[in-house]
Amino acid sequence: MRGQEGLERVATTVWDDLAIGPEERKFASQIVGVVMRQGADIDAALTEVTANWRLERLGAIERCVLRLAAAELIRGETPPKVVIQEAVRLAERYGSAQSARFVNGVVDALARRMGRL
Repeated sequence: MRGQEGLERVATTVWDDLAIGPEERKFASQIVGVVMRQGADIDAALTEVTANWRLERLGAIERCVLRLAAAELIRGETPPKVVIQEAVRLAERYGSAQSARFVNGVVDALARRMGRL
């Protein structure tokens, strides 16, 4: 939500505030690392599968969830269907039912474009 600058610091602060354990931090920091290193590529890939929506016009929640899901798909360690399911759950929890449907379609399309589904 705050751009690439300071993303690691923001993530660490959130993890501290929520008392996230070491295993979860390790996993989450790997995903954050992908977003930091490949953010432009992630945004370009998302732009390709959201042809009718400019990324900057999406809500912050949807944009963040999509970036997280894309980073997790890039890592390739989590089954794509699990990535989609978790992205939808995040969108439902922090966005709306409409956000969840949108995220479902975009992450599914991205996974297919990446050859993961």
